[in-house]
Amino acid sequence: MIDSDLLKIMCCPETHQPIAIAEKPLIDRLNAQIPSGRILNRAGREVKEPLDGGLVREDQKFLYPVRSDIPIMLIDEAIPLETENADKAET
Repeated sequence: MIDSDLLKIMCCPETHQPIAIAEKPLIDRLNAQIPSGRILNRAGREVKEPLDGGLVREDQKFLYPVRSDIPIMLIDEAIPLETENADKAET
């Protein structure tokens, strides 16, 4: 788990927007799609490892993965949530 004091000073490395811990249902939906190869990061590479958690940018456009309690705050590793948001709008 990410320390709340650390979370307060962390931000998106690209836009410097605040970030928040992703809700479990979002992580579960992404993890369910990873085996099918549907989840790509910003670099266009397939996400192959399940997410332990994530940090969502304030505008809800990207999720930074958390693995082994370590946030991966690299722009290319961020997962676009555009398709996730589109999927939710369809349901």
